[in-house]
This record gives sequence, C-alpha cells and structure tokens, in this order.
Amino acid sequence: MPQPNAPSSASSSDSGEATRSRRDGRKRKQNGKTDGGKEAGATPTKKQKAGGSKDVARVKRSGAERRPHSLSKAARDPRDDPEREVALQQRRTSKADEDGKMVDGSVDSAIDQSRSPSPVIDFDGLSRPSRGTRERLEETPSEAAVRLTKMCGAVRTLLECMGEDPDREGLLDTPARYAKAMLFFTKGYQQNIADIVNAAIFHEGHNEMVIVKDIEVFSLCEHHLVPFTGKMHIGYIPSNSVVGISKLPRIADMFARRLQIQERLTKEVANAIMETLKPQGVAVVMESSHLCMVMRGVEKTSSSTLTSCVLGCFEKKSKTRNEFFSLVGLKR
Repeated sequence: MPQPNAPSSASSSDSGEATRSRRDGRKRKQNGKTDGGKEAGATPTKKQKAGGSKDVARVKRSGAERRPHSLSKAARDPRDDPEREVALQQRRTSKADEDGKMVDGSVDSAIDQSRSPSPVIDFDGLSRPSRGTRERLEETPSEAAVRLTKMCGAVRTLLECMGEDPDREGLLDTPARYAKAMLFFTKGYQQNIADIVNAAIFHEGHNEMVIVKDIEVFSLCEHHLVPFTGKMHIGYIPSNSVVGISKLPRIADMFARRLQIQERLTKEVANAIMETLKPQGVAVVMESSHLCMVMRGVEKTSSSTLTSCVLGCFEKKSKTRNEFFSLVGLKR
C-alpha cells in the first residue's frame, strides 16, 4: 500500500537540521564578537592588532629594564661602588663595637697601614708580594753580596751557552755589570707606596681635573726580559685633597721598575693612586713600543701599544673621560 506522506516528512527533517545549523552558526559568530575575536580561526581587527603590539612592546620594555647593563660596566676596582664601601665601613664599625675595641677608627687605620683593601697594593712593602721579593726587601748587606755573586755566575753561564768566551777582555766584567743593571731595572720591588707618597697629601679644597702627561716610562717585559719604553699620562679629580705633583711620576716608576706587562702596569698605577689619594676618579693612559715586537718575533718597528685604565667618575661619566682623552692628545 503506498505511503504518500513519507517524502514530506523527510524533507521537513532536512529543513529542520538546516535551520538548527544556521542557528548554531549565528551563535558562534555572536560569541566570537563578544570574545573580541580571541577564538581560534577568528581574524583580529585593527584595534586588536594595535593592542597586541602595545602588549608586546610593554613586555619588551620591562625586560630591558630588568636586564643588567653588562656592556657598559667594565670589570673595575670594586671600590668604585660607593654603596659597597659604605656597607663595608658599617660592617667594620659594628665588628669593632662587638669586640669591645676602640671605635674611633684607630684600629681600622692601623690595619690599613699594614694591608690595603685593594688586591693590587700592599702598604707593608710590595704589590703582588711573594717570598722572593720580600727576601730582597729585607736582606742584609751580606745577603745582598751573595745574591749579586749568584747572579754573576748565572750571567757567565749564559755567555758560555751563547758560544762566547766570558774570560776575554771585553766580557770580563760583563756578568757583574749586567747583574747590577738588572737589580737597578727591578728596584721597584724594594719600594712601596707609603714611602714614595711620604704624607705629601694636602687638603686644598680642589675638585677639578689634574693631569701630568708625557711621563717617560721604562720597564722590562716579563715574557722575554727585554725593554718596552713609552709615555704615560695620569689624571685624577681630587676629593678636596691633592698629592704632590712629583709623586705621580714616582708611582709610575715604582711599578715600571719591575718585570711587567703594559696592561698590568697601567692598571697598577691607577689603582695605587685611587687607593692612596681616594679621589673622585683616576685615569691612566700609556703608549709604548715593545722591543720584543721590534727586535724579534713579528719585527714591526713602527707599531705602538696603547692601554688605559679609568676608575671612578672617569669610568661612569663619558664627558669627563672624553675631556681627559682630549687633553692628553688622544682625540686626533
């Protein structure tokens, strides 16, 4: 028996499903609008793009603010940090109070007279002190004679190993002459900062730049024991106290009269002045020619080596640093 109503019921069910799918599609679109287009597959508007870029910029700025300025802060003397210095001074004062010692600073000053807080300077005798240099500083005349005789024998052995005759007329006194010359070249091992400065620090209330330039420097390269010579420029900005002008070249000579490399020599002079005078800042520049590069090795006769060390305000303020470089002739 035929069923005339079957096709109409099927078509009505299809139309109902289509109606429901359209209704669901409208709801999804409405939800997408209310959510600001955040659902997957939704295309962001121009306003949303602008807001997103602002968020990214905000994150980048906050990251930059948290990032340490590692490229602008060189590895310098830690005493350049005033907050650290104040904290250390407070710690020393509290320790003296706990131990029941004098609080007037005499204990600390006594310690400072024997040992400096800087790893470079040691006021009881030497920088980079070792057993051999301290023995030389404290030796008696008889011990000095034994040292000289030992050095003469070593030089005679060197002459023999080079193929020379140490007994010929021109070389008879060479071992003694060379030994005495080496002791003179390295006499800085027997000097210290306290004796050189000799309390020549004067409270003048001066706080402008002081520069001593073109200080002639002669030293021995510790790698080949041949000379390097040049000129050193020293500048500092006082904290109301100035040092005798002649003391700056004397400090340079003290460190130069040792087995050295130019990089360390420049740094030691700067740290010594900073430690002794406690100024606002110190700047040292050295330009020299190394005979180990001229007479041997690459044999570059016209080359020169330039090194610098800036501490305190010279390191922190580019304007001050550039003024110093300009005054000593480095801004060509």
